[in-house]
Amino acid sequence: MAPTPQKVAVLMGGWSSEREVSLVSGKAVAGALRELGHDVAEIDVNKDLLALATQILSAPFGKPDILFNALHGRGGEDGTLQGFLEILGLPYTHSGVLASAIAMDKPLMKTVVSAAGVRCAQGGLVSKQEVAARSFPIPYPFVIKPTNEGSSVGVFLVKDESDLTPLEAAWPFGETAMIEAFIAGHELTVAILGDKEEARALAVTELKPRENAFYDYESKYSDGKTDHLLPAPLPQEVYDEALRLAVLAYRAGRCHGAARADFRWDESQEGTKGLVFLEMNTQPGMTPLSLLPEQALHAGLTFDNLIQWMLDHPTWPA
Repeated sequence: MAPTPQKVAVLMGGWSSEREVSLVSGKAVAGALRELGHDVAEIDVNKDLLALATQILSAPFGKPDILFNALHGRGGEDGTLQGFLEILGLPYTHSGVLASAIAMDKPLMKTVVSAAGVRCAQGGLVSKQEVAARSFPIPYPFVIKPTNEGSSVGVFLVKDESDLTPLEAAWPFGETAMIEAFIAGHELTVAILGDKEEARALAVTELKPRENAFYDYESKYSDGKTDHLLPAPLPQEVYDEALRLAVLAYRAGRCHGAARADFRWDESQEGTKGLVFLEMNTQPGMTPLSLLPEQALHAGLTFDNLIQWMLDHPTWPA
């Protein structure tokens, strides 16, 4: 049965470092919505909220029935836009204000999921001054990353002191960054679909960059740079544990709709002890290379089916 046509405004672009990726996601989403028979308006979001409200409320078809949030990164993924949409009183896809804000703040999300029993990589916060003084809470090797960016933007792998000089020269973090122990082994990701009733993990994908040391921005968005092994060729107990921990982290962070949890697995550790949570993405990419649509298809949901599922499971304003 064809879905009931709705008036959908797709929000894309934005002002974060992930703007270009968001534009690709938004175009793909808008195309699928039109194929499904919905009326679609594409809106490139900027910081002029008055203009944005006018664009939304005066779309060619009038006031939208729902907003599809295809934004990535700060502004669109951290609770900022979600709060604005709450004021407008319109339903929107993906997580609400609180879950978005928690998940985008990586140290806070780790605190939340750790309290729920999800194992995380050792680490903490480090200042620019501490880096200059070579004062770190954990030994080499480690990863330094922004506390509130996505898509591996600004992530540095520090194997020893020689990696610190280029890091300091290109320091992109402001005053404080997050530091985590580098977990040798396998890069894993799990997509989750959920609503008020339940949450289900779709599959586990192992990501194997062909050239780079880890799954960085180039590896994510350059065709042919990374092999996606789906389902991940893991011991069954590790595979099942990744699914379980993804749902546990999703619920602990009060996520909604579609999300994706990232892990590392050190196979040298006994059983599932080497499996550690890295972060939760509450606005997974919807580009041709994105992991959520790939896992959804593996689970029997075409791209159009996935988009329709998101429309059918929105966040409603409080």
